[in-house]
Amino acid sequence: MQTEADSRYAWFRLWVSLALATIGGCGMYIVVVVLPAVQAEFGVARGGASLPYMATLIGFGVGGILMGRLTDRFGVAVPVAIGGVSIALGCFAAAGAPSLAAFALANGLLIGMLGSSATFSPLLTDISFWFRRRRGIAVAICASGNYLAGALWPPIVEHFVGTVGWRQTYVGIGVFCVTTMLPLAWLLRRRTPAPLRSAAAAVAPASDARAAPVGSDQPVAVGSVPAAPAGGAQGTALGLSPFTLQALLCVAGVACCVAMAMPQVHIVAYCGDLGYGPARGAQMLSLMFGFGIVSRLVSGFVSDRIGGLRTLLLGSVLQGIALLLFLPFDSLASLYVISALFGLFQGGIVPSYAIIVREYFTPEAAAMRVGAVITATLFGMALGGWMSGAIFDLTGSYDAAFVNGIAWNLLNVAIASWLLVRARRYAAVPVPARREAVAGSAAKVS
Repeated sequence: MQTEADSRYAWFRLWVSLALATIGGCGMYIVVVVLPAVQAEFGVARGGASLPYMATLIGFGVGGILMGRLTDRFGVAVPVAIGGVSIALGCFAAAGAPSLAAFALANGLLIGMLGSSATFSPLLTDISFWFRRRRGIAVAICASGNYLAGALWPPIVEHFVGTVGWRQTYVGIGVFCVTTMLPLAWLLRRRTPAPLRSAAAAVAPASDARAAPVGSDQPVAVGSVPAAPAGGAQGTALGLSPFTLQALLCVAGVACCVAMAMPQVHIVAYCGDLGYGPARGAQMLSLMFGFGIVSRLVSGFVSDRIGGLRTLLLGSVLQGIALLLFLPFDSLASLYVISALFGLFQGGIVPSYAIIVREYFTPEAAAMRVGAVITATLFGMALGGWMSGAIFDLTGSYDAAFVNGIAWNLLNVAIASWLLVRARRYAAVPVPARREAVAGSAAKVS
C-alpha cells in the first residue's frame, strides 16, 4: 500500500477521517438543539441552561490535548476508538440524568472530553502528515466534518426530540456512534511512516515562494514560510519563541470563538424568543454549518496560496461583518440570509490555526500543539455560549450579546494583523540574524 504523501491511500485515509469527524462531531450540537427542552424540564434560566454546552466545549478542548498526546504516542486509531465508546456512554448517561448538573457532567466529561475531542484535532494533525502539496485543502476537508456534523445533526436531533423526546434521542445517538466509529477507527490503525513525519516539517503556503535553506544567509521572499526551525532555541519563523507564538494563537483562538459562539449556540433560542419557533432556529443552524462546509473547503484552497495567517485574518474580518448584520435585521427571511453568510464567512477560521501551527512549528508533538490551540478556540466557544446566555438574562435581549461578540472579534483581528505584519517584516531578515534575535528572546522568556 502506498505510503508517500498525496497518495491514493492518503486520500482514502482523508475520507475515513471525514466520516469520523462527521459522526463524532454530534457531541458538539446535540446539546444546542435540546437546550430549550432541557431548560423547560429542569426549570432553569437561559444562562443555567447554557452550562451543559459550556461543559461540553471545555471538555472537548481539554480532551483535544489529551487525545493529542495519545495520537503522538500511539497513532490516531486509539483515541478515535476511545472516543466512540465514550460518546455512547455519555449519551446513555445524559439520557438518564436526574438533574442539570448530572446532565452537564455527562456532556462535558464523556461526550466532550473523552468522546468528540478525538474526532477533531487528532484527525487534523494526522491528515496533515499525509499531504504535502495539498495540505491546506486536505486539512480543510477533514475539518469540514465538524461542520458537516453541524449541518446534519441539528435537524435530525430536532425531529427526534419532537417525536420521542430528548432522552430517547440521546440513547439512539449513542448506539449509532459506537457501532459506526469503531469499524472506522480500525481503518486508521496504520501509523504515519517516519519519512512522512520528517518530510512534513515545512510547508510553503505561497504559490511560488521558496524559503531560504536553513543555515543560509539569503533573505526569505515576502509571503513565504521558511522551514520550521530545528529546535526551540531557534524560535519560529516570526522571530518569536515557540511559547510566545503558541500563547498568542491561543488568545486569538479564544477571542474569535467567543464571537463565533453567539449565533451558533443561541440561534435556536433566539428564534424561539422572536416567535419563529425552535424548528426555524434548527434550520438556520443547519444552514449556518452547511455554508460553513463551503467556507472551510474554500479556505483550504486559499491557505494553500496565501498561508494560514492571511486566511485567519480574512475569515475574522468577514465574521465581524456578519455579526454586525444581526443587530439591525431580525426578520425571518433576513435571519436565514445572515445565518448563511455567517457560516460562509467564519467556517475557515479554526482550520487556519492548524495550518499556522504546521507552518511555524516543528512536527514534534504537532498533535499536542494543534490540540492546545483548538482547546483555546473551544474554550472561547464555551465562554461565549455562557456569556451570551448570561447577558440575555441580565438585559432580556441578545443585542448586547452580539455587541460583546463583535468586541472579542476585534481582538482576534488585532492579533492576526500584528502577526502578519511581523511575518512580512521578519521574512527579509537573514536566517543567522533571525536565530540570534529569537535565541535572545527565548532566553529572556526562560
